[in-house]
Amino acid sequence: MPTLGFSRAARGGVHRGPASGVSMATITGIGSALPAAPSDQRDLWDGFFAEHFHHDRMAAAVWRHAGIRSRHGVADPRDEDLSTWSTGQRMRRFAQEALPLGKEAVAASLQQAGRTPSQIDALVAVSCTGYTTPGMDVLLGRDLGMPSDLQRLHVGHMGCYAALPALATASDAVTARGRTAVVISVELTSLHVQPAEEGRPDREQVVAHALFADAAGAVVIEPDGAADRTARSAADGFTLVDFAARTDAQHADLMTWDITDAGFRMGLSPKVPEVLAEHVRPSVGDLLARHGLGLGDVAAWAVHPGGPRIVDTVAEELGLGEADVAESRAVLAEVGNCSSATILLILERLARRGLPRGAPVVALAFGPGLTLHAALLRAA
Repeated sequence: MPTLGFSRAARGGVHRGPASGVSMATITGIGSALPAAPSDQRDLWDGFFAEHFHHDRMAAAVWRHAGIRSRHGVADPRDEDLSTWSTGQRMRRFAQEALPLGKEAVAASLQQAGRTPSQIDALVAVSCTGYTTPGMDVLLGRDLGMPSDLQRLHVGHMGCYAALPALATASDAVTARGRTAVVISVELTSLHVQPAEEGRPDREQVVAHALFADAAGAVVIEPDGAADRTARSAADGFTLVDFAARTDAQHADLMTWDITDAGFRMGLSPKVPEVLAEHVRPSVGDLLARHGLGLGDVAAWAVHPGGPRIVDTVAEELGLGEADVAESRAVLAEVGNCSSATILLILERLARRGLPRGAPVVALAFGPGLTLHAALLRAA
């Protein structure tokens, strides 16, 4: 099957990764923020979505098997029904809710890194669930007191995998120009509850509403070695080694995120795991081989839990055990699929768990395109 991406075959040559002695970037702080108190998944069904989906048996079964116990949202449909709101109303609410959540996550990451906002040179802001101009990057920098010459980038509408290309871009700035960077992802999917439909509900909409939730995740990235000069050690951080991507554009219609007059509407085909299965092993294998590693050398995995079937598929294709995907399943169960912020939440859990210095870690995320992004990290 023809693919586009950063595999060696697609480049027409051998990509050797960073040469020996080349400086690298290190995550020295990770922070996250969740809105309000968690909502029980069953209560969300009983209190709103059962009626929203006409008490459909299929919808009830999807809800039961979503792999989620609780999740957070800036909007609770039991208290306020946003399903009839216009996109403009939803975007105004996004601007209101995203800033405090983003500031909390960035502040936590800066505290862990032993840095202040005035020491940040570059900011990469990620979201596919809301837009405002001036953007979240401008407003976060202003409110947190970052320098006026802050270099900024907004990554929008890439979907669940967006945090990984954001990390890659920030890493390039850190290594090439000695910057200290922050990546912040804020996703508020609760703002996009779709209007109720007549007749049998659309399964794709049922799945989307059963899975997605709100969160913010942030990391501080510094030149390798800079951590030795901070107030805190980076013993629980990660060195960013290499990145890879593979896009199967022939199946771009299997995962979509369309802007409509009633918010953003998810398209999520049940065929997604089947297509990803074709690309997971070769993509990860190529990434690891560039650094003389195999699957058995990886000490920890951060797999984006797009849903239980996604995690099952990745585990099966890579020969992973339940312990390898335990953090991914735990994040899904406790907070849901928080789009691009999710992979940062998993890395935060792995950092807290602690890994031997230099231990290889692979992060994987998937999204529209149909795209797989992968990152190779090492415990710092």
